[in-house]
Formats: sequence, C-alpha cells, structure tokens
Amino acid sequence: MRDLHVPAGPGLPDGLVVPAGELVERFSKSPGPGGQSVNTTDSRVELELDVSTSAVLTGTQRARALRRWPDGRVSIAASEHRSQHRNRVAARERLAELLREALAPPPPPRRATRPTRGSKERRLKSKKERAQTKALRGRVRGRPE
Repeated sequence: MRDLHVPAGPGLPDGLVVPAGELVERFSKSPGPGGQSVNTTDSRVELELDVSTSAVLTGTQRARALRRWPDGRVSIAASEHRSQHRNRVAARERLAELLREALAPPPPPRRATRPTRGSKERRLKSKKERAQTKALRGRVRGRPE
C-alpha cells in the first residue's frame, strides 16, 4: 500500500503525506448480478485512519480533526459496481479531501456591517429627521411675538 498524499489547501500550504502504516485498508468482493465473471464483481474498499494517534498531524491539526471526528476514526467506504482498484482510488481521494477540509482553519469572523445606502433603516431614519425638521420650522414660524 502506498502513502496517502493530501493536496495543499487552506491550513495545509505544503500538503500532507500520511504514511501507509497509519492507514487500515479492507477489501471485499462479491459476485454481481451477472454471475462470477470479473467485470460484474461488486467491490468494496474501506479505508480508515485514526487521527488521534497519527504522528503526522501537529497538535493544532489533531485538535481540529478531533473536533470533526470525536472518536478519532475517519472511515471511508467506496463500493460500486467497478474494479477494486478504482474503488481504492476513490476511497483514497475522498479521505484526502475530508482531511484537507477538516484541517483547514476556521474562516475569520465577519464584522457587523453598516446598513447600505438603500436600506430600509436608513430610509426610515431620514424620513424621521425630515419630519422633526418640519415640526421645528413650524414652531419657529408660528411663534407669537
């Protein structure tokens, strides 16, 4: 079995290489609906990684991964009506994608934005100010001397 290469992404600028020794791979085959022929075999590949004991991950990365998978185990199963090799490749790609997503830093918090120019709050505020100005003008003009 080969090492698992996780492509670079946010939080993983250089990518990540998980040694083959940390991965557990299980295979199973069953004859498809057409009988025993090779091209109709249903293949299932399970790939598992224990992030809680992984020596590749840093402390921060391990904490992020454990937030996503509290028991520490990431398990992927690929099973379709295709060859065992293609299911194996699909399982490895999916596991690499999940690891990259889990190890990415959380997005920065968004700041509260001010109302936009055409917002309802702004229109109501200006309407209220105009009404107050009109009321003040009326009081000043109508005042007896």
